[in-house]
Amino acid sequence: MPRLERRGLFLFAVILFILLIPPSYNYHPVFALDLETIVVSKKPSFPAYPAGKVTVSEEASSWPQALSASLVDLQSRNLKGGIQTDFSLRGAGYQGTLFLVDGQRINDPQTAHHNCDIPLTLEDIERIEIMPGVTPATFGPDAIGGAVNITLKPPEEKKRVLSFGFGEHRLKEGLLSISNRMDKLGYRLTVENQESGGFKEDTDYKKFTANLTSRLSLPAGDLDSIFGYQEKEFGAYDFYTPGRGYPSKEWTKTYFFKTGMYFSGDYFTFSPKFTWRRHYDKFMLDKTQRLSNYLNHHRTDSYTPGVYLSKDTLNLGKLGIGLEYPKESIRSTNLGNHSRERAGVFLDAVKDLGLRANLAFSCRYEKISASAYAPTGSFNFKYNMSGRGSLRAGISRNIRLPSFTELYYDDPTTIGNSLLSCEKSFNYEAGYDYIKKPFSFGATFFLRQESDMIDWVKSSPALDKWKAENISCAHASGIENYLKIKINPGLTFGAGYTYINKRQDDKGFLYKYGQNYVRHLVNMQLVVNMPWATQGILNGVYKKRPVRKGWFLLDGYFTCKMNKNSAVFLKADNIFDVDYEEIEGIAQPGRWLEAGIKLTW
Repeated sequence: MPRLERRGLFLFAVILFILLIPPSYNYHPVFALDLETIVVSKKPSFPAYPAGKVTVSEEASSWPQALSASLVDLQSRNLKGGIQTDFSLRGAGYQGTLFLVDGQRINDPQTAHHNCDIPLTLEDIERIEIMPGVTPATFGPDAIGGAVNITLKPPEEKKRVLSFGFGEHRLKEGLLSISNRMDKLGYRLTVENQESGGFKEDTDYKKFTANLTSRLSLPAGDLDSIFGYQEKEFGAYDFYTPGRGYPSKEWTKTYFFKTGMYFSGDYFTFSPKFTWRRHYDKFMLDKTQRLSNYLNHHRTDSYTPGVYLSKDTLNLGKLGIGLEYPKESIRSTNLGNHSRERAGVFLDAVKDLGLRANLAFSCRYEKISASAYAPTGSFNFKYNMSGRGSLRAGISRNIRLPSFTELYYDDPTTIGNSLLSCEKSFNYEAGYDYIKKPFSFGATFFLRQESDMIDWVKSSPALDKWKAENISCAHASGIENYLKIKINPGLTFGAGYTYINKRQDDKGFLYKYGQNYVRHLVNMQLVVNMPWATQGILNGVYKKRPVRKGWFLLDGYFTCKMNKNSAVFLKADNIFDVDYEEIEGIAQPGRWLEAGIKLTW
């Protein structure tokens, strides 16, 4: 179907949707409390569950780029347009980060390379919460290194946003967002288009995103929904075959629907929910047609119905119970046709122990197949030290399901393994936080033990193909620190440092991506509010991976309000024009300038 017809079909569906369905569903687990806003650092959040919160603003060109100065290790193939990025927390593999939208799991079952294919723009996102290490078992599998939760902005006001941006490498960006509130119904329609000729051959991209979000206020709660569509077309030079020199091409399409209700009574809450994500992936390994047989088409579907009920109790605090019945399927010219169903039941509870301490507990029992079951859980404790900060500690057990690619893929360089079992991990952590405005500081020590971890390996350099295998075990340990200080009303500085040491029993294997975790990660942000309604932001990131040289990147953003309805902006990525490779063998762009205007009324 031609692109114009697809977009017309989507807009027709949007109109039908807004007429028939009072459409983003906010997940309200029992441990969720209002978070203090920070920019990019790690600090305590819900009771006993530490988290970092990234407030999304205009200095980024995509929501993955908004995380570039956080404690998430972004292993990007093209971060500027949010085309494709792998995410890692605490040295876990790129498959080991759980992705959520309003608390609902959305990981791509084909491969985690597609986890950022989510039809959202920065205008739709209120904040992004980072939960490294110990995470609630209620969220489900894949949180080996932690979780990232995207919280949507509720459509609660009348607002219009129109922005345009132009930059180097034939970059063009445009966004239109319309929000309105009519009595009990609020909605937001957002459309965005981005494209670039690329910073080198075979790095061009086009991306179109559209979504409709709505909230209907009911007497006892809210009915929230979102329906979104996104399509991407991009050069994929050596994306999956670093160093082999394949000029590849890839096309993806994503349909996303999420709805749910949140009802609250005097002593309980009740939340039914449903999520559907369909993803199309067309991949050409060599667009010069030298390998014309390797043109792959994939379609995946993920359905997750569920229900959650919580109640205030006298002895156990706030107690919650939930049920989910996820189903995932793939139809592929390369991987074949497969499907899998799971059933999960989970409990969570938060109990205050006087005025200074609280406990948070969660457990989940997952039926993976007719003969396979997996228990997971988490336990957290927090103690407030009466003006001298707070202490916390936690432990969790997590699993990760093999992706369809790891199970069934086959190309000239790679082959899957249908006998793979789930990855398992235990996360342990202990930390201290001190918050006394305008100063905050924290440190966390962590340890993760992994077993049956999955990686692409060779037993001998003479073999032609990398094969997915369960490696026996691995251990990751380290420390995370953050610091934030508001120097004066116009100047705020934040910084963070993560050190990770990972050891694994490799059994003599050679690894496709090598030791690709980050050993040292330093992030800094300086926010300067200047006269005449101007603001400047500098983001600095230093990374050092094992057996590789480190690099330092500095990004800048400047905005100036012309009046209450308009502002001009200037973005500069990689100001020092550093040559670097997040994934060895895949070059990243040098300095990239962009300017534009944003109108709000």
